[in-house]
Amino acid sequence: METDLAAFILRLALGPMLVAHGWNKLFGSGGLTGTQGWFEALGLRPAWLHARMAATVEIGAGVFLTLGLLTGLDATAYVALMVVATLTDHRGKGYFVFKGGGEYTILIAMASVGVAALGPGRWSLDHLLGLDLYGWRWAAIAAIGGTVAAAGLLATSYRPTETRP
Repeated sequence: METDLAAFILRLALGPMLVAHGWNKLFGSGGLTGTQGWFEALGLRPAWLHARMAATVEIGAGVFLTLGLLTGLDATAYVALMVVATLTDHRGKGYFVFKGGGEYTILIAMASVGVAALGPGRWSLDHLLGLDLYGWRWAAIAAIGGTVAAAGLLATSYRPTETRP
């Protein structure tokens, strides 16, 4: 019971947060055009594709994690997103988020790996459907697979034009 509650609380903390981030990329003050400009300034090419891809993955993985559906895969997506954010937007700004550092993105990635290890609990669609996409193997897949996916994206698409402070 306590483990199911802990998993549910973690899913409710992480899932809607990522949905909100994706929604903001699409419909926030600058909308998708602003997100595209931000990604262009970060050096993600083509920015129009990455803006849409990031928003879609954030909303999709956030909804799925909230529902406890495909938990290990959701955690992998979270890690990939947070590694990219850490190495682009937060790079070179130290650790603490109040200085623009990667504290927040690192915490989200690590919590996601924890969710992959713990699982979604009995109050989830994974449990209802009999899916066992969690445990130490899925934690390793989330950590390593998410990092490798982020590295692949950065190797193919990260082209900063200037040195950022």
